[in-house]
Amino acid sequence: QVQLVESGGGLVQAGGSLRLSCAASGGAFWGHALGWFRQTPGKERDFVTAIAWSGSSTYYADSVKGRFTISRDNAKNTMYLQMNSLKPEDTAVYYCAAQARRYYNNARDVDEYKYWGQGTQVTVSS
Repeated sequence: QVQLVESGGGLVQAGGSLRLSCAASGGAFWGHALGWFRQTPGKERDFVTAIAWSGSSTYYADSVKGRFTISRDNAKNTMYLQMNSLKPEDTAVYYCAAQARRYYNNARDVDEYKYWGQGTQVTVSS
């Protein structure tokens, strides 16, 4: 079973950048679509971005398009989220996740994300 651990969160001023990492153990990333989600207190967890199992396609929520970039390094079993031009409304706990099905060609299918990290806090001050 895949286990995921996020790192890289922290406090940053508006307009700044952060890079989150998600390392996998207990199983390889290869063949699984990966994604980032975020959650603020009292709200549901929201989709942020996803990358296909092949790495050939990426998807972004409108709120982060053009500012965030998802990538994966299968050799290192690690996924990244580069966040630029951060805004206070980006403040949230960020979770990385992996789909359970291998070679499933719908990285936007949020119901298929079965493996989750513990989350990392991102705080953007104004």
